[in-house]
Amino acid sequence: MKKLFKFILNIIPRPILIRLSYLIRPILAFFLKGDKYTDPIDGKSFKSFLPYGYGKQRNNVLSPSTLSLERHRLLWLYLKNETNFFSANHKVLHFAPEQAFYKRLRKMKNLNYVTTDLNSPLADVKADICNLPFKDNEFDIILCNHVLEHIPDDTKAMQELYRVLKPSGFGVFQIPQDLKRDKTFEDNLIIDRKERAKIFGQYDHVRIYGRDYFEKLRNIGFKVEEVDYTAKLSEADITKYCLAKGEIIPVVYKN
Repeated sequence: MKKLFKFILNIIPRPILIRLSYLIRPILAFFLKGDKYTDPIDGKSFKSFLPYGYGKQRNNVLSPSTLSLERHRLLWLYLKNETNFFSANHKVLHFAPEQAFYKRLRKMKNLNYVTTDLNSPLADVKADICNLPFKDNEFDIILCNHVLEHIPDDTKAMQELYRVLKPSGFGVFQIPQDLKRDKTFEDNLIIDRKERAKIFGQYDHVRIYGRDYFEKLRNIGFKVEEVDYTAKLSEADITKYCLAKGEIIPVVYKN
């Protein structure tokens, strides 16, 4: 199973994977139903989750029902329990919309929900994150998760995110991050797909972010909260929801 998932992730282009997943998801959910682990996004429980990873695979992390990963479930719990995301009226900009969220957020009547990406079939607006077709101070909330590690000029992308966020709003800019690493690592000379997957964790990543990621956001102008939301949760809930203990949610505000 692990080898099959790894092969699929590295061979099939992401837009095709998104379309195929709609067919496969109900079958996986049926065969894995149980009561040991729960996806908080839809409340469904399973005897196990699926493995996932482009390079080194992680066991028991991919929800069979929503296809959420640890970061998606953690963010959902944070937004639900710590913000008014699900109750107040917001104009939301969602980059590269994740399937775990897309249909649910689209149906929420309190949200004016806009999705954007260059390639995703789920995007309303096809746009380059470094040159966004939106007005200054247009959005109350921006979700930009696991996008910036794909962008060569992430400084320009961050500047655009800052420009279109309202001063009263907030953003969540999750990235794959090595918290043991002080400085972000990049090497544009590594072009082999297998080598990039081995070094960067995924063949289409251009860097490994370190702890200096937060400071880079601050240099753009954002106020940054480094939220370790798992610290607020019990060990039982961390296990039940299959979360990554100690994962940081970067929550940003426009100064």
